[in-house]
Amino acid sequence: MSAPIIQGPIIQGPIIQGWCPGALRPMLSGDGYVVRIRPHGGRLTGAQAIGIATLSRAYGNGLIDLSARANVQLRGVTEASHNPLIEGLRALGLIDASAEAEGRRNIVVTPFWAEGDGTQAIAAALAQALTAPDAPALPGKFGFAIDHAALPVLQDTAADIRIEGQGNALLVRADGATTGAIATTETVVQTAMTLARWFAASGGITGNRGRMAAHIARGAILPVGFQTPAKPAAAAPAPVPGPLGLGWLVGFEFGQMQAETLAALATLGALRVTPWRMLLVEGLHGIPTIPGLITDPADPMLRVIACTGAPGCPQAHQPTRPLARALAASVPQGATLHVSGCTKGCAHPGPAPLTLTAHPDGFALTRYAVTDPIQSAASLLARAPTLFGTP
Repeated sequence: MSAPIIQGPIIQGPIIQGWCPGALRPMLSGDGYVVRIRPHGGRLTGAQAIGIATLSRAYGNGLIDLSARANVQLRGVTEASHNPLIEGLRALGLIDASAEAEGRRNIVVTPFWAEGDGTQAIAAALAQALTAPDAPALPGKFGFAIDHAALPVLQDTAADIRIEGQGNALLVRADGATTGAIATTETVVQTAMTLARWFAASGGITGNRGRMAAHIARGAILPVGFQTPAKPAAAAPAPVPGPLGLGWLVGFEFGQMQAETLAALATLGALRVTPWRMLLVEGLHGIPTIPGLITDPADPMLRVIACTGAPGCPQAHQPTRPLARALAASVPQGATLHVSGCTKGCAHPGPAPLTLTAHPDGFALTRYAVTDPIQSAASLLARAPTLFGTP
């Protein structure tokens, strides 16, 4: 809280890894290795969740994060504890055949799927296709979103190829494009893989990096068959904790919980991991009374987003969460404050109404911008009529 707030741009850049941590390829942080678990179909059985909690206490520091890509992260893992942790996760069915296969299986699934609607079958078939020997070599952060439930909710979740509803059919769409290809449940995975192969073959990748929206913005022409206009989808309300037809949605401060909290939740039902750093407890219809949960949709902690910050992240210039916690009550309802330890903006890559980005001497304050200064300029220019008035 002693660091001043500085108006102005950030000029000191962090180290960009270009890949996300996995279980088999963890990433070193300030409190040890971060081990990321990618639940199949975005769902954990009760036994799997209890097992993760037990392993987190035994081989990590007992802190568990939920990521913006609907994954589960264990913190505080050491070199000595990593191998036994992996063996424990393997016994729970949560480990891929190789680190390469794990990295390719980057799929976000809507948590609002219903039994028999095809979502889980599509997710399983897509995972199999992505890890097949003939699968294209895609960038480390290249991802897929399966969002064809009655109400699409993943429009703001980072993904490069999107599978969405289009009437009684499915639409496979490149992120950043307004058109796509019509598919059925039988052809949708093949269609998505066709788009992925086109991305790789058409120059979308440079040095194992590349995102679909940027490729489209540079003028890449979509392959034949991907010219069907996407039907406008109704804007989904921002997900908040509370009862749903499928169960209860619960939140956590900064998407982090103690292992004991996860274990307690797992006794109430299977868990669906969401990209909003919340968990959907299947079949739960009464408010859970477990400590460490956010169950009130008006809780001000839902209006702030903050990364691990210093000292937990070696690239962070300042602590982030004490500041975010102190400011939460001042953030207006419906607004969002993002506090980032550096210009990478890992916790919230997109623009936010207010962003505080850490600098060695304090924080830079920006409005409706991402943490990276170049991206921030582009974001402000795009919003120029709103922010500064139309000339």
